[in-house]
Amino acid sequence: MAHGTHDHADDPRNAEVLVWVNGELHPRDRAVVSVFDSGFVLGDGVWEGLRVSGGHPAFLEKHLDRLEEGARAIMMDLGMSRDALTTAIYDTLSANRMSDGVHVRLMVTRGVKSTPYQDPRVTVGPATVVIIAEHKEPMPATVTEGITLFTTHVRRATPDTLDPKLNAHSKLNDITACIQAYTAGADEALMLDPHGFVATCNSTHFFIVTRDGEVWTSDGRFCLGGITRGNVLEVCRASDIPARETTFSLTDVYSASEAFVTGTFAGVVPVRAVDGRTIGTGHRGPVVERLQGLYAEHVRADVAGRSPASGITGGSRS
Repeated sequence: MAHGTHDHADDPRNAEVLVWVNGELHPRDRAVVSVFDSGFVLGDGVWEGLRVSGGHPAFLEKHLDRLEEGARAIMMDLGMSRDALTTAIYDTLSANRMSDGVHVRLMVTRGVKSTPYQDPRVTVGPATVVIIAEHKEPMPATVTEGITLFTTHVRRATPDTLDPKLNAHSKLNDITACIQAYTAGADEALMLDPHGFVATCNSTHFFIVTRDGEVWTSDGRFCLGGITRGNVLEVCRASDIPARETTFSLTDVYSASEAFVTGTFAGVVPVRAVDGRTIGTGHRGPVVERLQGLYAEHVRADVAGRSPASGITGGSRS
């Protein structure tokens, strides 16, 4: 059965993980929030997924930047400073004795409400902050053999309805797209923008490699500001691989020599088919394989520059 880029093998250690909830670590089966919490009632909150390598969350500053930007956009007080959030993440990793092969989910909601109603003014407490760290690795076949995509009828929202730049808890449009894709027999959904051009996938960002060897991704107006997406564009340009953000259609996709998706969990993953059309040879191509290696080096360089004590890099904020 198709499961997409987030497919992973079960790890028995995850049954015993400690979860950080509002300043306290709880066993997994007792890590709970109120039924009156804004996140449960309305999906009112923002979140980040982080990959841990060598004991450090990679590109932490970029993730915290995006978390803060999302909270500011919806007028939500995170209730914790960047340093406090960083300490909480490292405390969670330390308590669980985690170093590599770990994925972290940092979630912040507006907090507990006096009654289950949408108005933020009925929130009666501080923000709810939860950190879940799990032992999770992408399936090896995902990275080497790739995934298939199906173009869904569900379009990306415009900024005046639900801004696609927000990494919000409310993901119903992506979930609907995902359902349509897997019921069609594909691994993930490819989503178009309101004008019919290629935008992104339901949980990852989409790229093609043209016959001329250029790497293309969407113009970015209708997708989340992906951290891995930005890093891949960065390593392309640093390695003299022509790359650009542009507008393109499904016709360009079907005739591409290679395609791939990017995400925090699995990094760079090849796409072997879209809507039943084989992409290139149907196997991982040379550009994708090279980018997988370059991205892995980029991750290693980021975590190598972090202090063992705090995980904070010496440079300025990203």
